[in-house]
Amino acid sequence: MVQAAGAAVSRKRRTRPAPGSGKSDNLSGSTVEARRPLARWKAIVLVGIALVVVVWRLLRWGFAGSLSATTLPPPREAAPRATTERVDFVGAEACAGCHAAAYATWQRSTHGRAGGAPSRDLVIAAFNGTPMRFANAVVTPRVRGASYEFVVARAGEEPRTFRVDGVIGGGHMAGGGTQGFVTALPDGTMRFLPFDWSREGSGWFCNTNSRSAKGWVPITPELRLEECGDWTPVRVLGDLARYANCQSCHASQLTVALDSATHRWSTRLASLAINCESCHGPGRRHVQLMSSTARTAGADIGYAPLATLGKDASLRVCYQCHAVKDQLREGFLSGDSLEAHYSLKFPLLGDRPLDADGRVRTFAYQEAHQFSDCYLNGGMTCTSCHDPHSQQYRDVTGSALTGRFDDRQCTGCHQSKVGRVAEHSHHAESSAGSRCTACHMPYAQEPETRAARDVARSTAAPIRYARSDHSIAIPRPAADSALGVRGACAGCHATKPTAELERQLRAWWGELKPVKPVVAAQLRFTPQLSLAAAAPLLLGSAGDTVGDHHVFARFAGIARLLERYGKPDDDGFDSTALRRLTELTKHADEDVRAIALATLHLARGTDPGVRRTLSAALGRAGARDAGLRARWALALGFMGDRFVGAGDLPSAITSYARALEVVPANARVMLNLANAQRDAGDGAAAIASYRRTIALDARQPMAWVNLGIALGTAGDTSAAIDALTRAGELDSGEPLVWFNLANIHLVRGELDRAGELYAKAAALDPSMAVTHFRLARVWLLRKDVPEALHELRRGLAFDSSDTAARQAATSLARTAMGRGR
Repeated sequence: MVQAAGAAVSRKRRTRPAPGSGKSDNLSGSTVEARRPLARWKAIVLVGIALVVVVWRLLRWGFAGSLSATTLPPPREAAPRATTERVDFVGAEACAGCHAAAYATWQRSTHGRAGGAPSRDLVIAAFNGTPMRFANAVVTPRVRGASYEFVVARAGEEPRTFRVDGVIGGGHMAGGGTQGFVTALPDGTMRFLPFDWSREGSGWFCNTNSRSAKGWVPITPELRLEECGDWTPVRVLGDLARYANCQSCHASQLTVALDSATHRWSTRLASLAINCESCHGPGRRHVQLMSSTARTAGADIGYAPLATLGKDASLRVCYQCHAVKDQLREGFLSGDSLEAHYSLKFPLLGDRPLDADGRVRTFAYQEAHQFSDCYLNGGMTCTSCHDPHSQQYRDVTGSALTGRFDDRQCTGCHQSKVGRVAEHSHHAESSAGSRCTACHMPYAQEPETRAARDVARSTAAPIRYARSDHSIAIPRPAADSALGVRGACAGCHATKPTAELERQLRAWWGELKPVKPVVAAQLRFTPQLSLAAAAPLLLGSAGDTVGDHHVFARFAGIARLLERYGKPDDDGFDSTALRRLTELTKHADEDVRAIALATLHLARGTDPGVRRTLSAALGRAGARDAGLRARWALALGFMGDRFVGAGDLPSAITSYARALEVVPANARVMLNLANAQRDAGDGAAAIASYRRTIALDARQPMAWVNLGIALGTAGDTSAAIDALTRAGELDSGEPLVWFNLANIHLVRGELDRAGELYAKAAALDPSMAVTHFRLARVWLLRKDVPEALHELRRGLAFDSSDTAARQAATSLARTAMGRGR
């Protein structure tokens, strides 16, 4: 359009006669010639207007000033498509022919032995028929023929047998190795069983954190089966937002998707071991090229050799599994872009797995590496110390080392320490305390493996699960203790007071290397601070770019500010904080930009100036438009969830609505908005939002379930049944479908049908206590006291806080005893 306008102007200029020439190209007379200047100027004006319109349309989102619109621009691009498909993978065996040595090394490695079908070679747990005794159940691990099984027996119920369809882990980790087990359920998912084995403890244990908050504890006669968080099996193998899940780490090429043909979940994987293509990506093209007779030396080999990757690209290969991640979109397969599917920094919002200095705070893997000076000021990657095929240890040159505590891991780079070990460590050279890793990478128990009541991280854990500190920190006894971290010095000198350890450390080394300012500021933060006082600590000062070198810490500060102080349209964000956040919207890192934008959007999202800033940021995003929007909406969605949990539904609705300004076609966010509207009592708005959700993605069973609930609440029972039936057609294994249909039949007085549907829901998910309570009501209406009491007790085993259910159970127990006499 610009070229066309320009060409028109050029033509006019070419036909215009030279001044004073008396010549004209108009042959029709003087009357027409007299009008030509007016027509010419009209044309010039019109062309000028056209040019302004074109330029405005091209640049309108790039202006940060008064010309910019206050409506956020629509997405420029669809979410990026996956670059790999299942047909692109050939399996590890295809690599063996050409890479026999590497293949053999991999087979013996912890990746090669990370899991698989149960066998005597792989299973280390005691499947010997010796029962595990709970307070209210007996679980017997056994081998019957070629099948490994758990038989769960409970009083008054038929025993249930769970077949082991997969083994996860082999107890390989030196700090406390464990082994878990998965079973295939009729709904098509593979789920973790709650019975784990500790190699070091030579015993069974379970994770109680989501139920009784006792941590990881041995299975004893004092423990109720329902205290185990994964009972009944609820944690899914693979990424599935509907359920607790392990993401896609414990298998190779693992995906879980709802099959529209079978109405079941489809779990697909290549292996429960971690195979070659998990790191190298799909191999089909490589195999085809290497097998071709037309291949020439130096030509494309179908792979980017991993050894040639830069620092961050190399780390991302390992962070597929060795980091806590937040999912941005579904369908990741090895070889895809990790950053297009996940964010590694966003777990710092909410979960906060790491402290401000990178030490593990909740449950993390090796992402603390990015807080280390070896990463920040050097080129250290995972493969600087770990051989990728054998998982054994090596130095920076690739030479094999004798083990995990060999100082050459460090002295390969820190040559000044060679031959001066005792002088540097102040420990005898032959002692364990003189090893580099003893001080800089001590083993620390994962905090979430302890009971929630054990606030001090030094408390001994019943099940050992210690991991080395990949932040590679300097020992700081006082600072470590203030964080609740059991530091390196306290690990060996547990009886010495922290003050004494601090004095000794300073006597040996004097003033310690300063903590990075971006970290030190956050360590000074306390939740009691006002927003005005907290903002400089968490965001940094205006113009500060020093901390930008430490991107993880920069992100963590903004995340803490949003989590602690973020609320809709908050005048507490003064001009200083707003200016600093505006600066951060131009940060080089996409995650940092996104969370700064989300904070501004939530806190001052109706301010025209702020909205111009948001629009300008989207204008600058270019080809990264989809990635920026996904992260921005993730932050707002998190805040919406947080407000729902706090009972602040108006703020939740605002958060979700603003997320939808950024990602208007996101069905998951729309569903969350509808749920918040429903809970706030706005049924009409909720129904409209549920229908918009379905218009965006009609394959979401939970959208149909919630629409059915809302329609039923509004009195449209027929439409409610239709919606719930549609949900059941999409996913016949969804217990909430049958539970809510049962509710309708119960209200109608159709007890037989209601009882049948409640029983179906309870069979699919026995941990839904409310299902048992409703089924007990059906039995009471049928005047069957023993069955009603049985269901009440089953429900109370999972939720003893329901006062009405407890009172009913007590009353029915007395009635039953009276009848027995």
